[in-house]
Amino acid sequence: MGKPVKLTDQGKAWAKKKPSTRLVDVRPQRERLLIVCEGSKTEPNYFDSIKALMPKHIAEVIDVDGQGFNTQSLVNHAQGIRDKKKKTDYPYDEVWVVFDKDSFEPDKFDNAIHSAEAMGMKVAWSNEAFELWYILHFVARQSAMSRTEYKDCLTKHLGTPYQKNDPDMHSKLKEKGNEADAVQRAIQLQESHIGTPHHSQNPCTKVNELVEKLNSFINQ
Repeated sequence: MGKPVKLTDQGKAWAKKKPSTRLVDVRPQRERLLIVCEGSKTEPNYFDSIKALMPKHIAEVIDVDGQGFNTQSLVNHAQGIRDKKKKTDYPYDEVWVVFDKDSFEPDKFDNAIHSAEAMGMKVAWSNEAFELWYILHFVARQSAMSRTEYKDCLTKHLGTPYQKNDPDMHSKLKEKGNEADAVQRAIQLQESHIGTPHHSQNPCTKVNELVEKLNSFINQ
């Protein structure tokens, strides 16, 4: 007698392994940002306006916090938020602090920038004020300006009286000014001050770096 035939289910249609149809989430990981601002309205209003242009799933992981703190106090506050977030499943990938030179003493301004950078944070600082970023949408500046001059210049170019906490400032600047020019003018100012202390770099701003970062999320 021949060897007995081993019966198996191999080859039967019902026994064939079917490919998995489980959907795999292939979306890229979202980058989480924290922006902590010295001003409680002017800067947060501006950055929130940029967030409004982003897809919802991107905007919801970018937090804008307007505290009214100054220089080092602001940096310490941002560090506290970041460290607390580290203990969760969704830590921040980048933390930005936004503050101005204004009338603060030179060493306090410089030390706050150095402190933030030493902690791994990015600083969108302005010397003398945040409004310099607005003005660069219209003209290049090489000389320092007072608060009154900022206001008068913006009133002239906007065609309406400048309101410091205007929630529509971002859209007005996009309509009447040129953001690409503002970026290039900011870079030119930064390059003109290389080698000098931060408090001496007047006028100068690094807000352009944060704006370019946020703009990169708009079409995602």
